[in-house]
Amino acid sequence: MRTSPLALIVVASLALWLLFTPIKRFLSSYNAEPRAITARGDLAADELNTIDIFRANSPAVVYVTSIALRRGFFSLNAVEIPQGTGTGFVWDDLGRIVTNYHVISDANRVQVTMADNSTWKAVLVGVAPDKDLAVLQIDAPSHLLKPIVIGSSKDLLVGQKVFAIGNPFGLDQTITSGIISALNREIKAVTGRVIDGVIQTDAAINPGNSGGPLLDSAGRLIGVNTAIFSPSGAYAGIGFAVAVDIVNDIVPQIIKHGRIIRPGIGATLADEGVTKRLGIEGVLILNVDQGGPAEKAGLQPTTQYRGEIILGDIITAVAGVQISSFEELLTELERFEVGAEVPFTISRNGETQQVILRLAAIN
Repeated sequence: MRTSPLALIVVASLALWLLFTPIKRFLSSYNAEPRAITARGDLAADELNTIDIFRANSPAVVYVTSIALRRGFFSLNAVEIPQGTGTGFVWDDLGRIVTNYHVISDANRVQVTMADNSTWKAVLVGVAPDKDLAVLQIDAPSHLLKPIVIGSSKDLLVGQKVFAIGNPFGLDQTITSGIISALNREIKAVTGRVIDGVIQTDAAINPGNSGGPLLDSAGRLIGVNTAIFSPSGAYAGIGFAVAVDIVNDIVPQIIKHGRIIRPGIGATLADEGVTKRLGIEGVLILNVDQGGPAEKAGLQPTTQYRGEIILGDIITAVAGVQISSFEELLTELERFEVGAEVPFTISRNGETQQVILRLAAIN
């Protein structure tokens, strides 16, 4: 069978095309150049807001490292080991730093790293474990101390945009954003006491963010990031911050006294387990301090007579608010200042009466 000349020409052309096409492609890629860049235009307003907030507040945010002393297994010499990290922020131009109590609670020494990466030895000014707050002091020069701007938490609204700046997992100077998910939440401090009025947010808060600022869209401090809710221990969309109104009340007390000055009634009170076993609704007075508010108001302590226990007065309400536990009593007392005259409702021998107590400072 003869092959026509036309068929031979077609086959030869196809073979040459298959042979030279890869070479052509190689030569064209060898001469490739970067593509032209397309201009993006102006940043969106919310992007500019985030950038401005970070630039304005990041110099106030610090990296807190707690250091513990550990003895080697084969040596009696103690060595310093970093045992935890967290975040803090500059409170004032005198070098006071606010952070969480749980960040520094077990430390033998604490150091603070500023935004410019300079590191400073920190001295403990005081703590408020029940509020998970602590104040440190560093001797940094004034040009490094950029105090954070203080806002208000009493007028916050669910849905407001918020920002967190901190050091999650040791990645310093990290900003995350979200919204206020809920207000007036309750969480427990390391002491077991309840912190109320807490802000819930979905801004990403992870280990290392503790003690850092939660900011509103104006760049003002509205809370101190304190805890996350997560079965795995990592971010799960639920973070909590101690409200700034609480912080702004507690921190000056810590700076002035080294602790919180709390109002009290000058009495020893039975814990909830005792009152439950006795079937008591309220808080039982076990003893009253000599010269204290409870004694001055005539409150009766629990006594023993001829082997029989005679129960003292039972506090059932403070300023009209019903209470059923020691925790609830402390929460209500915190709403008043030292020296305030507060009406208490008590039960004595089955009868209800009201007394006025002038609250005194307690340790």
